[in-house]
Amino acid sequence: MVAKLAESALSCDAQDMKSSPQSSQNPLFYALPPHFRPDMPVLKKKPASVAKTATKSTKAAAPTRAAKIDDKLIKLGLRSDMDKVLHLPLRYEDETEIKSISAAGFIFGRAVQVEGVVTSCEVAFRPRRQLVVTISDDTGQLVMRFLNFYGSQVKQMAEGNRVRARGEVRHGFFGAEMVHPSYKMVIEGAPLPSALTPVYPAGEGLSQTLLRKTIIDAMARIEWRDTLPEQLRTSLELMQFEPAVRMLHNPPPDIDESALADRSHAAWVRMKFDELLAQQLSMKRAQIARREKGAAVLPTVGKLSKAFLKQLPFSLTSAQQRVLEEIRADLQQSFPMQRLLQGDVGSGKTVVAAIAAAQAIDSGFQAVLMAPTEILADQHFRKIAGWMEPLGINVAWLTGSLKKKEKLEAKARIESGEAQLIIGTHALIQDDVLFSKLGLVIVDEQHRFGVGQRLVLRNKGLDNNLAAKKQKIPHQLMMSATPIPRTLAMTYYADLEVSAIDELPPGRTPIVTRVIDQNRRDEVIERVHAATLEGRQAYWVCPLIEESEALQLQTATDTHLALVAALPDLQVGLVHGRMKPAEKQQVMDAFTRGDIHVLVATTVIEVGVDVPNASLMVIEHAERFGLSQLHQLRGRVGRGSAASVCLLLYQGPLGMVAKQRLRIMRESTDGFEIARKDLEIRGPGEFLGARQSGQAMLRFADLETDQWLVDKARDVAQALLRDDPATVAAHLARWLGAREDYLKV
Repeated sequence: MVAKLAESALSCDAQDMKSSPQSSQNPLFYALPPHFRPDMPVLKKKPASVAKTATKSTKAAAPTRAAKIDDKLIKLGLRSDMDKVLHLPLRYEDETEIKSISAAGFIFGRAVQVEGVVTSCEVAFRPRRQLVVTISDDTGQLVMRFLNFYGSQVKQMAEGNRVRARGEVRHGFFGAEMVHPSYKMVIEGAPLPSALTPVYPAGEGLSQTLLRKTIIDAMARIEWRDTLPEQLRTSLELMQFEPAVRMLHNPPPDIDESALADRSHAAWVRMKFDELLAQQLSMKRAQIARREKGAAVLPTVGKLSKAFLKQLPFSLTSAQQRVLEEIRADLQQSFPMQRLLQGDVGSGKTVVAAIAAAQAIDSGFQAVLMAPTEILADQHFRKIAGWMEPLGINVAWLTGSLKKKEKLEAKARIESGEAQLIIGTHALIQDDVLFSKLGLVIVDEQHRFGVGQRLVLRNKGLDNNLAAKKQKIPHQLMMSATPIPRTLAMTYYADLEVSAIDELPPGRTPIVTRVIDQNRRDEVIERVHAATLEGRQAYWVCPLIEESEALQLQTATDTHLALVAALPDLQVGLVHGRMKPAEKQQVMDAFTRGDIHVLVATTVIEVGVDVPNASLMVIEHAERFGLSQLHQLRGRVGRGSAASVCLLLYQGPLGMVAKQRLRIMRESTDGFEIARKDLEIRGPGEFLGARQSGQAMLRFADLETDQWLVDKARDVAQALLRDDPATVAAHLARWLGAREDYLKV
């Protein structure tokens, strides 16, 4: 019985609004029903031996539980006390007021808090299993309905217990009801909170109660000194730091809730400015630090570079020539280049990178190109080696799928300097890969790599025998086919030079995009068949490899079987991420040769695959893809002179965001315009792949609405770096801590 009741008490914590009481003076004291509170014991006293054993086991388990909580907090990015204090609420709940049940029934479209005594509690089985609890006060009664519930909740809500519930009141067949309200068990007359209740971003296993307590404890330990000088703060009309933070964690009931919600309140403005200032300071300081480092000067545009350009079967576009001049100028500097080369799908970034590599080799150094997938790396190797090897350049190939003997041979060639250009995947950043004289690092699809990975590759060029001041840092060129809007680039890449190839090679025909309902699938198959009869090839892209019950998406394997049956006179291939590299390559080679007419694939073909004869693409469940991914996939066709078509199959009904994405794809083929729209829809964090990039992404500021603050932060950052290094150090320590090292790539 004891164990069951204890289990019941713990399960209350899982409801987010429950916590363990410490004393009747603690505001969290009323989170449990009366029979669990220490001042109202109803259980028989445990025998001494049992109590002793329990105490020992609790002591043994306590550190483990604390460590688990710490791990969960770290996963949320909450390492230091300041991290916890700056973990600001997503939204607020007003628990400062209780409405009568009858009055609550007339409040529509927003959550309301009521309190009543449980009059019935039962588990119903029709139309589905659910917990139905009826509570009442002097004015009426209300039903609380839980479709997912624990057994402990049934015991908890025994008749006669008092419940405080918060949710939106709906009117069903049986009268007023709340579906899955937040609730807690209280005693009559339990005090109400004096401030709005914050709701924080939370990770798995972290309840709101735990987060609130963690943050309150951290606030008691930190140093509250304002990092901005008073004169600067006054001139910018900003709130003081401590009052702003405390207000956001505990806003009074009479605060302007709309200003809190849209983050226009003065307290939010201070947080956003501080965040933007920290970002600008870190980026600019990283840029200054980079320019203080030495780099090998790569001045020679020599025999190889000239021969390379001469043998190309096409002329460079004016955009390619402009970008190439910018890169060549950077390579001739004595500090390391840090340039982002962005361009639409098929704009010719690879050839520009190859010319930059030729300049490094002409100057007596090695160049390395790292790609995120073996398919893309292989494509780069075949294309660039086809250009370089006839000119006498030794090109090495290194990926994880190579046999042991081949790996050892490649590593030996790289270390000896025999290999002048090295192309590969993540295998290049292994500890035992050593370079002889690395001068240029090229990272393709840079957003697919973490900052840490790019840093490891760059550091491969360092000589451990030399002092830090004498080290020569390799130049770094990052490429992306996901164009970044100028505003975003200026904000997030303040330490980078950004070059854009904003012109497609001549002869490319525009891709026609059509949005088609899944119900017209047979017509689409006929369209594919007709295209192949004209000598063209087609892609058929599926979002998943295996069936997902949650999403109920068509699988790649099922689609392949269906198309094989529907198109018996055609060769239908299949490629996905779980195939062995050799198998994938075999299929891709057959498709490139034209032996396969239709290639069914997952998003493994998103980047880099270049088959000029492929002029038709079908994308299943296009509503499930992001804009940049759809644009990348669409870019696999339209690489030849034939008119190309992309068909976006969707499964209705569509949500608002999905409708927006598909409309944008239908109306535009401009990667930069699509990127701008993608930014509007997804926000900067998602857009740039914040989770994997390691960049100091913005949590509070919004680049669309807060551009005026970005401009102010940029100006203030320049002034502080010039005149007030102490303020710079204090501000960065508060907002970034150790994370600033990631920006020094």
